[in-house]
Amino acid sequence: MTALARLQKIVAVIMALTVLNIGLPMVAGQSPERSPVLQDASIDPIPMMAYYYIWFDVTSWNRAKSDYPVLGRYSSDDRAIMEQHIEWAQAAGIDGFIVSWKSTFQLDSRLELLIELADAHDFRLWIIYQGLDFERNPLPIERIESDLEYFIEEYSAHPAFATYDRPVVIWSGTWEFSRDEVNAVSNRVRNRLLLLATERNLDGYNRLADLIDGNAYYWSSVNPATYPRYQEKLDEMGAAIHENGGLWIAPAAPGFDARMIGGTTVVERNDGETLRIQLNTALNSNPDAIGLISWNEFSENTHVEPSELYGSQALDVLRGRESAEIPLPLDFDSSDPGTTNVSDTYSLSVLVGLGLFMLACFAIVIYRWAVTNTKKQV
Repeated sequence: MTALARLQKIVAVIMALTVLNIGLPMVAGQSPERSPVLQDASIDPIPMMAYYYIWFDVTSWNRAKSDYPVLGRYSSDDRAIMEQHIEWAQAAGIDGFIVSWKSTFQLDSRLELLIELADAHDFRLWIIYQGLDFERNPLPIERIESDLEYFIEEYSAHPAFATYDRPVVIWSGTWEFSRDEVNAVSNRVRNRLLLLATERNLDGYNRLADLIDGNAYYWSSVNPATYPRYQEKLDEMGAAIHENGGLWIAPAAPGFDARMIGGTTVVERNDGETLRIQLNTALNSNPDAIGLISWNEFSENTHVEPSELYGSQALDVLRGRESAEIPLPLDFDSSDPGTTNVSDTYSLSVLVGLGLFMLACFAIVIYRWAVTNTKKQV
């Protein structure tokens, strides 16, 4: 190969790299080294998963409720109700439900119905395993192991659980269990599940980081107007989880009211503005998914399901979340090293692309000079 031919080949390679780099910017959160493998290419790069409760009987609505569904005071055994929930959720851009479950005859029956409908509607399901009882005491480890084994054997092969290469199970209440207890469960099921913790701070996550596949923070009561380190806390947790190759499920809620369950905290919905801010804050923490709190937790008033008091307000916000109407929090610092935004990675990609383009231009100048000199020699 002549020197001129070699130079032509180099120019072609540089030009190809330049086009590829400018045309395909990096997206925050993508990493080929991340151990969980995304299986479902049909869902958004950052799925929206809503926490979903299947504990409702018609009598459940008589306790601790100040708002009610427009569908009426339903039972979670009602097939038509479940199907309407899925259809409404999909229309609002929700990719799936994170189903509250532990193995009982009634909850197993309801989960089976939901799986059937989710499979039929190409809708995703994850599990949030309720590791605490009604009094908030931890369940025996033997019970948890048995329930998760049952889930694996009976349900995990369904298409609804195929978001990743393994089904996602979030263990609610991990802060009440010792490291040895979590390790015992992890050793038994983690090769067949993506087992996520529900730790509420960085220290809690770090305590279990090597035993789990990530963390889902169920932060339903945060008030963006009064919590000064809100964005920073989510950023720190997301960065630490990604450093360990795990999944980070960031929380977002439309509001909160604990007065019906004995608390005093109230976070007003502000005509949907609270949900917009929380979605934006969650997205800025570089999540692998948004954990929307919740579809139908009416006792804490975090529900987005259409209701008598709020109508479809929350779902309207979700439908418009790509319309650039979500404001950045006032105290958000885009230079925070714990935060990686799409705009940051895109800017880096453009700079590299421009550098390669300049090299290509320089190579073209040399090439033309070489051609001219060759012609003169001829």
